Amino acid sequence: MNSGRTFAVMAALLLLVVVANNSLFIIKETERAVKLQFGEVVNPDLKPGLHIKMPIVNSITKFDGRVQTLDSRPQDYLTLEKKRLIVDSFVKWRIADVKTYYTATSGDEFRAADLLASRMDTRLRNKFGRRTLTEVVSGDREEMMVQLTKELTEITQQELGIEVVDVRVKRIDLPTEVSQSVYDRMRTEREREARELRSKGNELAEGIRADADRQKTVILAEAFREAEQVRGDGDAVAASTYAQAYQKDPEFYSFYRSLNAYKDTFNSKDDVMVLEPGSDFFKYLNAAGGAGLAN
Repeated sequence: MNSGRTFAVMAALLLLVVVANNSLFIIKETERAVKLQFGEVVNPDLKPGLHIKMPIVNSITKFDGRVQTLDSRPQDYLTLEKKRLIVDSFVKWRIADVKTYYTATSGDEFRAADLLASRMDTRLRNKFGRRTLTEVVSGDREEMMVQLTKELTEITQQELGIEVVDVRVKRIDLPTEVSQSVYDRMRTEREREARELRSKGNELAEGIRADADRQKTVILAEAFREAEQVRGDGDAVAASTYAQAYQKDPEFYSFYRSLNAYKDTFNSKDDVMVLEPGSDFFKYLNAAGGAGLAN
């Protein structure tokens, strides 16, 4: 009897655990969920917490409620000038309407990503097609992303139950065959600018050299003029000094001048002079004992 009762109690407890396990479920803060009854949505947005369901009758489908990132493959787009660009972009999104999201995607995250990617690709193609290369690269890029985010959200919320948080272009590249020509053109332009700068520099350098040469010529001319003036003043002073000395003792001055002449004349052993012995040049040499000086 006791063993039978124990078995019955354990069976009842086991049945209770199984029923509770199939009837109770928890929705996390990071999750969104819908309750289905034989495949039909009966509660489109279950709140976080503990909930009850009827086993077999009800089923629960959960989704990630956090912001997710869709990193699209690089795509080719044409600008207004028909220039082909390779654009690498991504989109941040999250579930806004759980029922619409489940109806449109059956809760398949990969299907949701494909549907969102196709809509984003269409909008990006239209945006790039209405703008020039300069505008999409620099000028209107930020404004274009804001408009794209707003327009894409209006469509995806209605059709997919998805809110687009942000759309960004990571990189814009030119095709390989175009990039080389662009780089060559940029290199040619830079070389032209370099030649212009060198030409202007050479012109400026020539002007500086010419001005320096002119100043050099002027300075040398002024220095030569001042030197000649100083030399003339010195010669005048010397001549005045010589004249004063001559006036004081003409004979001594004549003797002194003769000595200097002898020194300059007989400076080298190779010097040869042909003069008459009675010439005035030998006046003081011929004078014995300074008689010539006395005369």
